[in-house]
Amino acid sequence: MKRQLLAGIALFAGASFALAQQPLTVKLGPQDKSGESGTAKLTPEGDKTKVEISLKGAKGSQPAHVHMGSCSKLDPNPKYGLSNVEDGKSTTEIPVKLEDLVKEQTAINVHKSAEEAIFEIAARARKPG
Repeated sequence: MKRQLLAGIALFAGASFALAQQPLTVKLGPQDKSGESGTAKLTPEGDKTKVEISLKGAKGSQPAHVHMGSCSKLDPNPKYGLSNVEDGKSTTEIPVKLEDLVKEQTAINVHKSAEEAIFEIAARARKPG
C-alpha cells in the first residue's frame, strides 16, 4: 500500500541575508491531495530560529521536520525535528540561525501521522536516486 505525504513543503533557499534578519513567512502547500495548507513563520532568535506552523485542514497530531532538499526530492533523514503539529499548530526552536537556514535548500515536511512518517522516511531511503 502506498503511503503519501499529506501536508505541505516550503523552500527557504534563495532568501537574502537582509530578509534573514527579520521574520520570514513561507507558504505550505498541499501535497498528494492532502487538503492541508498554511504557513510557517520563521523568526530569528540569535543562534536559533523559531518555527511556527499553522495549517488549515489538519487534525490530530502530525510529525513535522525540516529536511534538506526540495518538494520533489527530500533527503529522507530529517535535518531538524519540529514539534508535532497539534490540531493545525506547532511552535519549535531549532538550533540554527535563520541566516544559515536560508543559505541551504531546505523544506518543511508535515506528515499525516507518526506511522505515516516512519513509512515515508523508510520508503524514501530505499528509493534510488
